[in-house]
Amino acid sequence: MKKEKRKGLAWLLVIPFYFYTIVFVVLPLAYMILLSFLKRAEVWGVTKEITWENYRNIFEPVYLRTFAESLKLALLCTFFIALLGYPFGYFMAKLSKQWKRRVMMLLMIPFWTSALIRMYGWIIIFRSNGLLDQFFMAVHITEKPLRLLYTYPAVVVGMIYALLPFMILSVYSSAEKLDWSLVEAARDLGASPFYTFITVTLKLTMPGFLSGVVLTFIPSMGLFFVADILGGNKIVLVGNLIQEQLMKARNWPFAAALSVVLMLLTSLMLAIYRKAAGVKELEGLF
Repeated sequence: MKKEKRKGLAWLLVIPFYFYTIVFVVLPLAYMILLSFLKRAEVWGVTKEITWENYRNIFEPVYLRTFAESLKLALLCTFFIALLGYPFGYFMAKLSKQWKRRVMMLLMIPFWTSALIRMYGWIIIFRSNGLLDQFFMAVHITEKPLRLLYTYPAVVVGMIYALLPFMILSVYSSAEKLDWSLVEAARDLGASPFYTFITVTLKLTMPGFLSGVVLTFIPSMGLFFVADILGGNKIVLVGNLIQEQLMKARNWPFAAALSVVLMLLTSLMLAIYRKAAGVKELEGLF
């Protein structure tokens, strides 16, 4: 009887989770997929006619170019984020407890304000005669204001700023659990610092690094507000395209089709991550 009661209580505790998953995850996804196969009405809304036209339109050169630009930007941002975030997270794990708390606080403070407000702060830095221009002219690097705002580098910097903490925290979580005695053993056996890092440290922190890659690459494909604020209308990502189809063109089926394709690309990235992480775990066992 007691076991049956416990099972009944366990089901009661699980019901809210299933309710949330079905209502806020499964049903919206099913609606989006269904909507992507419908046809846009002439005036408002959609018709009940099933069509593949929305997916065929994605293969037009202009939309394929948008996906290619989004992928290029995501790869570029992920590269620089990994280049900056991995050393930061690694050396952060080697700090004392007091300094770890201080650095962690500095990483968390930006999240206390809206991401939009923080992006608008970069406008003050990048605009003509802004803080960066004044600094460059003060140290005589430039003689006149530069046009940094609404450029591709400005968008890249904004993406890096928005997503860098996710890489740092992912690497830090792996590096903090690292058994440093293994590193010391490799050094005692005559391995050089670089060889020790490649064969021991990098392999043991690879799960955190791969998690950081996923957490930065996937959002960078759809962070359209960064491209809007810092790039103006010059840089169009898939997220910008979806927003335009929803808000301006009112072509909801095509926006849904774009969202489905973007979801499939991110799912492919997650599958690659899971496979790579699984391989690393198997290598660790042997």
